[in-house]
Amino acid sequence: MISYDILATWLRARFGNTEKGASLVEYALLLALIAVVCIAAVTFIGTQADAKFDSVGNSL
Repeated sequence: MISYDILATWLRARFGNTEKGASLVEYALLLALIAVVCIAAVTFIGTQADAKFDSVGNSL
């Protein structure tokens, strides 16, 4: 019969020491947040630029 200490040590060595999955999730969330901010900024600036171009066009 396998001792629980040996099994726990093997499981920690096999699965417990990697943080690659957590880092990947953190980078994906950061990338999604940056994308949302960029889309919001482009949308906001685009509507302001459209209004400004309409104003200039009407003045001419």
